[in-house]
Amino acid sequence: MAEAARAGAEAARPGRAPPRAGGDLAFSALAFVLALLPRLYVAIAWAREPVWDGHYYDFGARRIAAGLGYSDDLIVGGQPVWHPWCHYPVGYSGFLGLVYRLFGAGPHVATVANAVLGALLVVVVHRLARYATTPARARVAALLAALSPGLVLYAALVMTEPLAALGLVTAPWLLARGVARGRPVRGAVLAGVALGLATLVRPQSLLCAPALALLARGGPGAASGGARAGWRRGALAAALSTATALAVVAPWTIRNCRVMDGCALVSTNGGWNLAIGAFPRATGRFETLRAGDGCPIARGQVAQDRCWMVEGLRWIKNDPVRWLGLIPRKLSFTFDHESFPIGYLGEANPAAWPEERRAAGRGVLTGSHLGLLSVAALGVVALPRRRPWKGLVAQLMALAAVLGLIAWGVLGDEHAFWPLAVAIPLIAALPLPGRPANGGVVGYLAFAVASVALTHAVFFGEDRYHMVVTPALCILAACALRRGEAAPAAGRADERGGSAVPRETW
Repeated sequence: MAEAARAGAEAARPGRAPPRAGGDLAFSALAFVLALLPRLYVAIAWAREPVWDGHYYDFGARRIAAGLGYSDDLIVGGQPVWHPWCHYPVGYSGFLGLVYRLFGAGPHVATVANAVLGALLVVVVHRLARYATTPARARVAALLAALSPGLVLYAALVMTEPLAALGLVTAPWLLARGVARGRPVRGAVLAGVALGLATLVRPQSLLCAPALALLARGGPGAASGGARAGWRRGALAAALSTATALAVVAPWTIRNCRVMDGCALVSTNGGWNLAIGAFPRATGRFETLRAGDGCPIARGQVAQDRCWMVEGLRWIKNDPVRWLGLIPRKLSFTFDHESFPIGYLGEANPAAWPEERRAAGRGVLTGSHLGLLSVAALGVVALPRRRPWKGLVAQLMALAAVLGLIAWGVLGDEHAFWPLAVAIPLIAALPLPGRPANGGVVGYLAFAVASVALTHAVFFGEDRYHMVVTPALCILAACALRRGEAAPAAGRADERGGSAVPRETW
């Protein structure tokens, strides 16, 4: 009987009492306004001509808006010849192309659209956080996202990260809401649509599909169905969401097979990125590949990407120790600082961003990011209870580990904070006694952090890549040092005083 009760409690853990339908909408609206105002300012006052990858996203969007598709023109025999693209993912350019078609391609149209996207992202952070923790903590998460200096500055950048981040938090929110309302199938389908659109913006987003199982396994019926039934519900939801996401991506994949020199799921930069992280001149961050590095023959985009994939795998096989040794540097470049928005703005408008101002801006962004990452790591650690003793000891050890990593980052010569990004999913996954509810939304967010760390450990690191999980870090930070679980008891009320709804829905 004790084992059965423990299993029932485990299944119910992620299934927090569903928030009241429409609850706290006034704060969501206030958060939207609070987030929109500073983003609109930087979108209008600081934005200039798109630079770096932003130039290509903007160019592709203009071609799409003009009805020319995702393409450019090659001059062959003195005549322009239509030339299809798929090197960069199409999603962000497709979004901007729609915006340009509706509102024109004026100098601030893209950045104002980014400002609105950023404000919507804050709203979704608030709505999702309500399925993870208390209403008060959910408000804290929204405020952290609204006032994040990096997310605010990103409104002036024609870059993909905010749109990709919106997809990553919208998918779990739609599924959590569907489960709470007794409509898990509908929630799973809508989550799949959101994840599919996010995949078109950032293909690695699809890696988060399995984590959607954590949101459905503890929904209505968890308390009565047991752990096995909960995992079955979760697997069904994740499978349905994944299939839906692939169905959303499929038309673009078919287009690539039809007009390119081969098939590509979304884009043709996976091989390039692997090679950049593995070739003899690899440093752990972006370096320009040259023809002399291994693929000198000019061919189609798909064939060239496959060539770099083969070369990258060969370099890894020939010297796996060197490639593995680059992983800490890659993760350091990804998580140990935040400077990309300042570099972008400085490149676009050098006169307005002298080195002194750039240095100050990098300091503000890096300090806020590292502070957020540090507090977010406490989001998977419980405030230790006096009893039971096993829980007290386990959570004190977890707390000491996180505080030790923070101290190492602050006091160490290299100021390495990236181990915190690795610790978040590891601690969340460990079945430590007395832990907080690290399934459900929190488990999904920890998995999202792990997906970024794993992706850039394999490829290469740059600080812009952690921006897609900055909203996730805001929610985790708001969950810092929650109450740990008491002795397991089936049907025990959660932190807000609710309990799992005893109704089977699958």
